[in-house]
Formats: sequence, structure tokens, C-alpha cells
Amino acid sequence: MKIDEIANIILHGGVAAFPTETVYGLGALAFNQDAVKKIFDLKGRPSDNPLIVHISETEELQQFADHIPDPALSLAEHFWPGPLTLIVKKKPEVPDVVTGGLDTVAVRIPGHPLALKLIRKTGPIVAPSANKSGRPSPTRASHVHEDFGDDFPVLDGGETDIGLESTVLDVTSEPYTILRPGKLEPEELQDACGIPVVYSKTEQGGPVKSPGLKYSHYKPKANVHWLSDFVQPGDKHVMYVTHSGAAIPSGKNVIHYSFEHDFAALAKNLYDLFRLADQKNISEIVLEDLPDESGHPLVAALKNRIDKAIG
Repeated sequence: MKIDEIANIILHGGVAAFPTETVYGLGALAFNQDAVKKIFDLKGRPSDNPLIVHISETEELQQFADHIPDPALSLAEHFWPGPLTLIVKKKPEVPDVVTGGLDTVAVRIPGHPLALKLIRKTGPIVAPSANKSGRPSPTRASHVHEDFGDDFPVLDGGETDIGLESTVLDVTSEPYTILRPGKLEPEELQDACGIPVVYSKTEQGGPVKSPGLKYSHYKPKANVHWLSDFVQPGDKHVMYVTHSGAAIPSGKNVIHYSFEHDFAALAKNLYDLFRLADQKNISEIVLEDLPDESGHPLVAALKNRIDKAIG
């Protein structure tokens, strides 16, 4: 569909999918509670799983944030538009349905030109990944149609650039904490804002501030394994995904994809491979264990998503 058609659907309280640089999002007006509830119904998403608000200009952050620390503004100025989501204290007028009832809200400016053009037509929109809850996130328009049907309104922007969801950074207290890893690493965030940035050490048992933490996510129908934990069954179809040229078993029931130390390419293709395995009725997906995170952008994010798919 054309961008004006997608914008019209959203402006009239509907839901439509659009591309970002990370994954495709399922958009609805951020201040329209009924429209936002439609997203939860479509996805089968738990109501306490907060959504990310997508804006087109940094100034729009004022509509949602009760307080914006100066270092957080520095991060916005440095990384927006781009794959960084900031968790800030919310204003009372931000609907609870958006935040899962929390006193914080997640906000970002996406880096895809079509997404920015759309949001400038509609105003701020919430946009979780455009897939059924728990499924691999969509990196192509065809993935959205797989989950929601051929007639579902999608703004087709081709394959997404990054392929994994944004880095989510909690800036409500110090040190700033990465709740969901993405393309951006602690060191570059810290350099931009002057505040220590750390990864969250544990997932919370109660309410969580970020999507992607509390529930099962990113799972294909196939079983997902790390290579170090897997014993090849003789009669099952297996997809192996490696990054270092590791030796894998051969056979007629084996498909092998190698990324030769290219973690950006692996991230871009991970969800596509998960969905491809399901299309081919592959029962087991086996991924080579990832190296130490230090010095390898996207490795932390890949490990996070794969662990979630295994769990």
C-alpha cells in the first residue's frame, strides 16, 4: 500500500505495518487508547508488556517525558534517528495502555526514511514489532503477511537494514542501564552522554520497563539450540548457522548457512532464517556459539535474541 493510505488508516484509529531500520512495526496513534488496544488484540500481546512510542522530531519527546536528563538529550541528539530507545519518566497524560501501567515510557525516533515520513503525517505512534506475539520479528513485508494475512495493510520498504530490535536504555537512574541489547554498545553510549552505561544483570520478576524481557519472544516453530548443546539426531531436518567456519555434520537432512565472522549479516538474516526453517518444515535450528561480546558489535543482541528463542 502507499504511504498516504497507511497514514489514513492510522489517523482513523486503525493499525498498519511499516518498516523501520530495525524490524517492521505495527503502528497506531499513541494517544488513541482504542487504537493501541487493537495492537494488543492483533498480536495476542500481554497487556503488561509496554510499547515503544515512535516520534519524528526530538522536540516531540516533550509530549511524553515528564523529565529529560541533559545526558539523555545528548544521547537523543547523537543517535536519533536511529536504533536507540530511551526509557524516561512519563507524563500523566500518556495512556497507561501504552506503558503497561508503569510510570515510565519508551521512546525513539526510527532511522528509516519511510517511517519518518509516515510519522510526520500521523504524529507519534506506538509500534511494537509487526508479528504475532512470541514469533520472530518481521524483517520483510512478507513476514507481516505470514502472521496477519495477505490483506493486512503494510507499507513495503523492502528488507530492514539491521534486523534486530533497538537498544533499550533506561535513563531514569544512574548508571544508565541497557535493558534490551541492540546495535549500540555501552561504550559508545557512555562516550556520547558522559554517564556510565551498563547491561542489566538480571531480568525482573515483576513489571518490566522494556519490551522483550518478560515473555517468550522471537521463537520459530522449529526448536532452537546452541551448537555446544546439540546432538545431531539421525532422522531430523536440521538447519545449522555458523560464523567461524565450524565443522558441522553433513547429510541430506542438513542445511548450512555460514556468515564468516560477519555478525551484522547474521543479525540482519536471523529472523528470516527462523521463518525460512518453518517454511521448509525444518525441526531443529542450531546456531554456533557466539564469541566473547567484547569487540563484536551486535553479539550481545544476537545472544539475547537466540537465548529467548531457545527458552
